[in-house]
Amino acid sequence: MYPSELGGAYTIDPAHSRFGFVARHAMVTKVRGSFPVVEATATLDAADPAASSVRVVLDAARVDTGNGQRDEHLRTGDFLDVATHPHITFTSTGIKHVGGDGFEVTGDLTIRGVTREITIPLEYTGSATDVMGLKRVGFEGGTVINRKDFGVSFNAVLESGGVMVSEKITLEFDLSAVKAG
Repeated sequence: MYPSELGGAYTIDPAHSRFGFVARHAMVTKVRGSFPVVEATATLDAADPAASSVRVVLDAARVDTGNGQRDEHLRTGDFLDVATHPHITFTSTGIKHVGGDGFEVTGDLTIRGVTREITIPLEYTGSATDVMGLKRVGFEGGTVINRKDFGVSFNAVLESGGVMVSEKITLEFDLSAVKAG
């Protein structure tokens, strides 16, 4: 659990955080990508973690896998449909301390206009005062979702019998948050 002096309002630092994903490609390799942050805030209640909250808005239109052609395809109606749904959002509905530095954050994830409840295991990785005198906290974790649950069903069957893109997508989070004030 985090120390009591860390309670308060935070802004997630997009320059030192990563909201990423991993998908299997052609069932033989992994493709990694990430989304830039539009808005990300957290309120930590050290005395009662259940009273904490998180809200994140990601820019789906700026998905980055390191391959421009693939990124353009991901922006289309085959995948993220960013013309209609430019953002991916997550709003917590509950936070539970599960022991030691472990937490479970449950909330509503919206992709392509489809909202599903997910639970994300996170680990508190520590706190520090940076060279600018700002108090920072860190968390990392991830979870697996099925992209079809969010209306992302495009695929292609390969000659080998497999498919081009896995249904299961791993979401990865490395978060650095700066205390307000």
